[in-house]
Amino acid sequence: MEQFTGKVWILGDDIDTDIIIPTEYLALPTVEDMKQYGFSPLRPELAGQIQEGDIIVAGKNFGCGSSREQAPEIIKALKVKCVIAKSYARIFFRNSINNGLLLIENSDIQDVIKEGDTLTVHMGESLEFDGKTYPIHPLPDNLMDIINAGGLVKAMQKRNGII
Repeated sequence: MEQFTGKVWILGDDIDTDIIIPTEYLALPTVEDMKQYGFSPLRPELAGQIQEGDIIVAGKNFGCGSSREQAPEIIKALKVKCVIAKSYARIFFRNSINNGLLLIENSDIQDVIKEGDTLTVHMGESLEFDGKTYPIHPLPDNLMDIINAGGLVKAMQKRNGII
């Protein structure tokens, strides 16, 4: 069983794609150019503080708003290991999987964890924080194959023997 531990950044309910990456930055040439503006309407300093392997913990309806694919790409470019939320907007969920970003649903951890705390994820089984375990539902194998490959395009290239 794979597991990882990361520092937690807390976001609230209804974090929409305009908060994740505002429209005015979509004209920049690459996601790498855009990533410094991630979450800037809500917390302008956040993108510069996130470190590789960190975890975002949010409330309900994460990723609501437009269907822009750059939203999960920005989170992945910031090297966030996963997002844990009470619920996700449907199109954001699928865009995230297609871009290789791990999303976990859990309704309890948001009420007990604080920003800066460290959380351990036991893939497909549970979250561990402060000596307590919070069960999670595993994603189906086909979705985990896409995430583990780094996204849908890479998963299909691997499946078809291109890489």
